[in-house]
Amino acid sequence: MQSTNFRFKALEKTLDRKPVPVKCPSDKISEYFGQNVFDKETMRRVLSADIYKALIMAIDKGAKIESHVADAVASAMKSWAISKGVTHYTHWFQPLTGATAEKHDSFFEPDVQGRHMEKFKGSALVQQEPDASSFPSGGLRNTFEARGYTAWDPTSPAFIMENGSGKTLCIPTIFVSYTGEALDYKTPLLKAMAFVDQAATDVCKSYFDEGVTQVKASLGIEQEYFLVDRALYRARPDLVLSGRTVFGHSSAKGQQLEDHYFGSIPTRVHNFMVDLEVESHKLGIPIRTRHNEVAPRQFECAPMFEEINLAVDHNQLLMDLMEKVAERHDLKVLLHEKPFAGINGSGKHNNWSLVTSTGKNLLSPSFKPEDKLQFLTFFINTIKAVHEHNGLLRASIASAGNDHRLGANEAPPAIVSVFIGSQLTKVLDDMENNASVEHNGDDNMFMQLGIDKIPPILLDNTDRNRTSPFAFTGNKFEFRAVGSSANSASSVTVLNTIMADQLNKFKKEVDALIANGDKKEVAIVNVLRRYIKESKDIRFEGNGYSEEWEKEAARRGLSNITNTAEALDEYLTDKSKNLFVSNNIYTEAELEARLEIMWEHYIMKVQIESRVMGDLALNHIIPATLRYQNELISALSDMKSLGLDYENTVGFQTVNEITHHLNIVKAKVHEMIEARKAANKVEDNRERAIMYKDIKEGFFDEIRYHVDKLEFLVDDAVWPLAKYRELLF
Repeated sequence: MQSTNFRFKALEKTLDRKPVPVKCPSDKISEYFGQNVFDKETMRRVLSADIYKALIMAIDKGAKIESHVADAVASAMKSWAISKGVTHYTHWFQPLTGATAEKHDSFFEPDVQGRHMEKFKGSALVQQEPDASSFPSGGLRNTFEARGYTAWDPTSPAFIMENGSGKTLCIPTIFVSYTGEALDYKTPLLKAMAFVDQAATDVCKSYFDEGVTQVKASLGIEQEYFLVDRALYRARPDLVLSGRTVFGHSSAKGQQLEDHYFGSIPTRVHNFMVDLEVESHKLGIPIRTRHNEVAPRQFECAPMFEEINLAVDHNQLLMDLMEKVAERHDLKVLLHEKPFAGINGSGKHNNWSLVTSTGKNLLSPSFKPEDKLQFLTFFINTIKAVHEHNGLLRASIASAGNDHRLGANEAPPAIVSVFIGSQLTKVLDDMENNASVEHNGDDNMFMQLGIDKIPPILLDNTDRNRTSPFAFTGNKFEFRAVGSSANSASSVTVLNTIMADQLNKFKKEVDALIANGDKKEVAIVNVLRRYIKESKDIRFEGNGYSEEWEKEAARRGLSNITNTAEALDEYLTDKSKNLFVSNNIYTEAELEARLEIMWEHYIMKVQIESRVMGDLALNHIIPATLRYQNELISALSDMKSLGLDYENTVGFQTVNEITHHLNIVKAKVHEMIEARKAANKVEDNRERAIMYKDIKEGFFDEIRYHVDKLEFLVDDAVWPLAKYRELLF
């Protein structure tokens, strides 16, 4: 049968695809790395010594930026940008939509005498008022009071974004309401960073190193993604509208041979990766790693570690770059957590650690007994913090997309646990069971406390457990449950906050023991020893996918909420409210507003998927299937008119099977539509989110099952949607 459907036109386009050549600016990355960034080296070159010193004080110490400093920086930034061909500037921010936002203004400005010139004042650098009424606020603003303000974040350097024939100076900013409430991801992240800096610095200065003046949380974000041909992507309305395939029979070959993982990178994809890396390096994003991931058409890139605020900004920028670079190569990047059923989904592994102003990684084991005690202090307090707030960490990575991935035997389970490996497990067990927790005045204090006998813990000498959501991997904790499309600020804001809160509690307890006469090291070990016992339930070394672990986790009292609608409740528990409000990360109003936005975002995502399902089923799948079925019926009718035994033919059986699946698809789609109408009448966002969760669980899989059966029964030449074998291979 000859077909003219869109799928086959898309397939024809893929036959002529050739790898797009990429020319690097130089053979050495170092010669163009950061060339489009207004970084410290550039600022040192273009600013006066006094202005540069004042700006660095603002960046490193949080000092106030005076107006004359802002004017000088703005003037230098404008001159630098114009010299590189920039015509416009924008405040670049991260509203609660999950994407970045920008409004471009030209440097060009006529003055009162009618002369034309390029202007950029310090006031424009420091603050702007975008037309921000349509950004989600969770009820913090009325439409008639919709002003939102962007304010310069000098700790994240300005950069030049090249887009087609234009260049724009992008200035990273926070985004707040007229009355000061945070309307973005960056504002609470900066507060949480300052909080963990204060808490960790206090612990370091008091007990380990008086020379420590600052502790910065660092982050390395590994980014997984899929790449498919752009023409085939456009032949899948579900991919275009929802980011994932709501239907699709599995390909005969998937990932079962494990031949894609770390395999040879296809030339076309390799050229995309090189192009992406060039654009990233020009923007100062330190990408170092690229490789094939487990699933076909799935890949990963990873940067070096950076201070958290910059790492998050760079990851958001990287996702935007991926989209633009992929277009040049006639590819489409898919950042949805589960774009294809039956094969692995995508996440972003957040590798988190704490680094002092003296250059020491507080989560890096050491050979010296006193350094081992410092390492154990921060290591055990991290485990304790995760134990105390495991439900909140789960909520921080909740999304409609991540629900498809978590716990699916391919990603960490929805149960948050900590994996530390056999060697460190033995260390904590020995420390817990060490009876000698007092010091009798002899020289070998650390031996008496059980610290000296701990064996040297070598870097990256820990085991690997891919089923663990939160694993220690040598000198950092890897939070592996974050979704591939997520803004990492959400999860690391929570992580920094719970860690800082825990360190403050730890210091208070240790100081109380010291005031009571205990020697410092004895007090520290006694508190840590108790923490090991209290947080033991969060540690798990086994298979996180097993049913046994689900039962064991329930016995331990660990949270296991598999859907976003209910997981988000953790944000509004008294415990979480107190954590955020008392530590000035969120006000209660900000917290409630964010929860409303997250519920609404979940509702919209599921609603779109449901509507796409209905549209594809009723307007694409059923008509195409009926056309094919009518052809079979016509052939059977001819057989009957000739007196042949048509009832025992494959055609007759196929007609009956098709009828069975079609009837169920149509009935279930209409039931789903009615359920959606009922949900849409409910005003309370949480209640509506629960109803949409029930729609997702009650209809999606069943409708998909029968549509996928039809794909297997209907003639390939008339099936309207690009198939998995075409998209993936």
